[in-house]
Amino acid sequence: MGKVISIANQKGGVGKTTTAINLAAGLAVLEYKTLIIDADPQANATSGIGFDQRNIKTSIYDCMLNDVAPEDIILQTGTPNLDIIPSHIDLVGAELEMKDMPRREYMMKRVLDKLKEKYQFIIIDCSPSLGLVTVNALVASDSVIIPVQCEYFALEGLGKLLNTVKIVQSRLNTELEIEGILLTMFDRRLRLSNQVVEDVQTNFGSLVFETLINRNTTLGEAPSHGESVIMYDIESKGAQNYLDLAREILQRNDLTQMKNKDKIINTEE
Repeated sequence: MGKVISIANQKGGVGKTTTAINLAAGLAVLEYKTLIIDADPQANATSGIGFDQRNIKTSIYDCMLNDVAPEDIILQTGTPNLDIIPSHIDLVGAELEMKDMPRREYMMKRVLDKLKEKYQFIIIDCSPSLGLVTVNALVASDSVIIPVQCEYFALEGLGKLLNTVKIVQSRLNTELEIEGILLTMFDRRLRLSNQVVEDVQTNFGSLVFETLINRNTTLGEAPSHGESVIMYDIESKGAQNYLDLAREILQRNDLTQMKNKDKIINTEE
């Protein structure tokens, strides 16, 4: 069964979409079959991975509300092992349409449960809100990654998000875990960046990923070319950071242990 991970924070500009695209690409190049779910009406993950939003006719919205089979709208990206279910501006209206529906919080889970056998990882790019679509993503997920930028007000709103996660855990998805808090936009030259890292690590301990995402111009350039930073410039600091994050997640999920047969050293000449 594949693992579903949401990338969530109601605060904008913290690197959610950048993380969704590049973590997914990192897992894909490490040969794990990976799917991105673009659950943000702005559809930045869709365009950032190389698809023109104007050409998107069906999206995650149609899977959730019009019973379109997700297998029918999956798009293959230019990265081996990486697919995407795109988003569309129609998703803006989903909150109102779902408001009075039975089991409205489980609509995305119903869609993704059909795909968990096909993919080893499903990464959901959430919108910068704590609305019903984001709640759907958390209910459908096994875990959540919370990006936090290394800037002033970094912890602003984090408590509210953690409270939402606790509510989902207690009422809707008892198996939801926090995969980790990811520190983004780190600049070791700045005292403030270093202070934020220290504060977050002090307050949240082992929940914080060891990997730091450095501020890197290549991370901003890659989406304009419709590519992940890993495909755009594998040698860049940003690419290396997200590959490190992918490896750390594999380690946290016990997926990097050597098989017994690989531990045997062949001593024959």
